Amino acid sequence: MNELKFTSRRQMVAGRFRMAVAALVVLTGAISGPAAAQNASWPNKPIRMIVPFPAGSFTDTVARVVSEHLSKSLGQPVIVDNKAGANGLIGVAEAARAAPDGYTLLLTNSSSITINHQVYKKSSYKPKDFTPVTLVLEAPFILVTNPEWSQKNSVGSVADLLQFATQYPGKISYGSAGPGNIAHLSFAMLNNRAKIKTTHIPYKSSAQAEMAVMSGELETAFDTWSALPQIKVGKLKPLAVSSSKRMAQLPEVPTLEEAGIAPFNVTFWIGMLAPAGTPPQIVQKLHTITRGVLDDGKAKAALGQQGDVVMIDSANFAKRIEKEDANWGAVIQREGITLD
Repeated sequence: MNELKFTSRRQMVAGRFRMAVAALVVLTGAISGPAAAQNASWPNKPIRMIVPFPAGSFTDTVARVVSEHLSKSLGQPVIVDNKAGANGLIGVAEAARAAPDGYTLLLTNSSSITINHQVYKKSSYKPKDFTPVTLVLEAPFILVTNPEWSQKNSVGSVADLLQFATQYPGKISYGSAGPGNIAHLSFAMLNNRAKIKTTHIPYKSSAQAEMAVMSGELETAFDTWSALPQIKVGKLKPLAVSSSKRMAQLPEVPTLEEAGIAPFNVTFWIGMLAPAGTPPQIVQKLHTITRGVLDDGKAKAALGQQGDVVMIDSANFAKRIEKEDANWGAVIQREGITLD
C-alpha cells in the first residue's frame, strides 16, 4: 500500500513538472515570438547612421557612399546624422546610448573607438559598448615632407630624415589633426622606434596639417590618401608609407619597415558598429548587405578613392579592435598622453 502511495505521489510530481515545462515553453514562445518576428521584418522604418564628424569630412564621405548603398539594398532610408564635436566623443557617446534595435548605427574611424576612451578621461564609452558590424575601408598613412625643405636639407629618404632629426633634435616639426589623434600617436611611435626627437604641432584637422606642410610651416606629417593629388603635382614629397606593404598608388615609395623602422605597421580604418546588444541576425544582415558594395561598381569606385575597401565580419572586426586598443594603450601610457 505504501508503495502504491509513493508511486502515485511520484506520478503527481512528474505531472506537475511536465506542466511547468509546458508553461515555460509557451511563455518563452510568447516572449521570443514577437522579438523574432521583429528581427525578421527589420528594417520597417528609416535607419539613422551617426557620423561623429562634420559633413564633408573623410569619415562623412565614406558614410554617404555606404548609406546610399544600404538604402537601396534595404528598401528603407539610411539617414546620415552628423554629430560632430570633441574629436568624435559626442557622436560616439550618443550611439552607445541608443537602443540596440538596428535602427541606430555608427560609422566612424579607428581613433574614436580605440584611442579616444584612453586619452579622454571624460569619455563615457568603451569599445565594449558596441557590437562591431563590419570594417569598410582602411588606409595607411603617408609620411610626407615639404619639397623645398627636403631639397634644401638633402632629405630624400627616411634615412635622411632620421639623420637630420638626430643631428638637430626637436628641429623637425610634424602636424596632426590634434593631440591624441592617430597620426600624432603614429609619429610618437616613429620617434620611439627610431630614437629621435621631433616637435608635435596640433591642428584642428588633417587637411590643415597637410596645408601647413605644403606651405612650409611644417617639415613633415603622416598624411592620408588626400595627399595623393598633391604628391602627384609635386606639392608634397612622399618618403614612406606606414603599412606593412606598399601602396598600389605609390609603388615606388617604400614602407617604413623597408626603410629600417621595424616593426611598424599602422593603418587607420573606417567601420560600422551598432550599440551592444543589437540582435545577431541584424548584425549579420548588415554585414552581408554592406559587403555588397564589392559588387556595386559605382560605390566600390567611390570608396576606392578614399582607401582600400576591406570587409571583415563582426567577430574578426572585434578581434582587430581589441588588438589595436591594447597597442595604442601602450603608446598612450608610454607617452603619458591625457587630454582632459
